[in-house]
Amino acid sequence: MISIQKLTKSYGQKQVLNGINLDLEAGKVYGLIGQNGAGKTTFFRCLSGLEKFGGNIVSDHPNLKDKLGFLQTNPDFMSRITGWEYLKLVSIARGIQEEGFEEGNIFDLPLNEFAENYSTGMKKKLALQGILCQRNDLFLLDEPFNGVDIHSNMIISAIITKLKNHGKTIVISSHIFSTLSDICDQIILLNDGEISGIFEPSQFAGLEQEMKSFVIGNVLDRVKV
Repeated sequence: MISIQKLTKSYGQKQVLNGINLDLEAGKVYGLIGQNGAGKTTFFRCLSGLEKFGGNIVSDHPNLKDKLGFLQTNPDFMSRITGWEYLKLVSIARGIQEEGFEEGNIFDLPLNEFAENYSTGMKKKLALQGILCQRNDLFLLDEPFNGVDIHSNMIISAIITKLKNHGKTIVISSHIFSTLSDICDQIILLNDGEISGIFEPSQFAGLEQEMKSFVIGNVLDRVKV
């Protein structure tokens, strides 16, 4: 169990997160949705320890960062480091001695090439493979399906299901609602830095329709065809 208590974050005078309270259970997949600027990425950065914040995060692990894998929207890599070297580096960082990265090369990446030369989708897949190598218990996936081909999207969804079945906790942000509705146990709606609703699978269809109505509104009436 990971308990997030009154989580707040501001940048100067701008309040980005405002008193987030949330419990995350092992063996569950949580979807995180909200408009651009709602605070999704900031929420992930606070949980992963990349940002200072107000409030508390309590978990069963003495140091949650040692059991947390954060897949960023646009992963960055050091220059002149190959895919294989990157996987070796992130494994060593967690005290894991691993060499057989080719065997676990889920996405058939060219691990002998420099990661900085990878395409956007390949970089995301390498970063995902990296946090899988670390055998984390909590996975924060910020837009994991963006910029990735449809076959890889299917593989990523299957990986998430496998992680769930092995008792891992997964939080996913995505603008692709249909993908979230297929794999999530709950969907959390973030609005202006606050949780405005937590929805169960039986409510997903209604939530999607409500979001479509809100976002589209009368926009189509202004489209000339």
